[in-house]
Amino acid sequence: MTSVLPSSIPDSQLGLSHSEIQILRQHQQIALQNATYAHSSSTRGRGHVRTSASTSRAASAASSGNGRLVLDPGSLAALGQHFERLMGAIQNRVQQLTAQTQISTMNQSSRAGAAMAAADAEIARFRDIIRQIDELETEFDKVRHIRDIVKGFRARVEGLERKMDARGSRR
Repeated sequence: MTSVLPSSIPDSQLGLSHSEIQILRQHQQIALQNATYAHSSSTRGRGHVRTSASTSRAASAASSGNGRLVLDPGSLAALGQHFERLMGAIQNRVQQLTAQTQISTMNQSSRAGAAMAAADAEIARFRDIIRQIDELETEFDKVRHIRDIVKGFRARVEGLERKMDARGSRR
């Protein structure tokens, strides 16, 4: 007793989520269209080549949108190759985005490093200015103290001059 394998199964029986079923249906149509296009373009100019009836039926079933996964070997091979190409394209895009992210991160790190170096330089400059202000305040205090001493001596000298003038004018 031989069992006949079905030519397709409902895609809802594959254990996929609704969004995964939608992706499967979309890509099954694309894969079968590409396989049909590739097969017809490869036979041009070579005379009449017999196309597989199952591939034609599979393309017809996939394009009719009846929600079934076609099980013939040609359709499954085309779908498998399509998904391999799609996964390769996704991997390439991930690698491109990873490289761009690394470049962006390095650039940002360089900018951050430059900003930190500039901030460190400004902090050092600020500290030097504060040191100079402190030195000037110390000098100012010294000069004020000397000025006060000079004022005191000047007042004494003027006082002595007045006394001497007063003594000289009394004589």
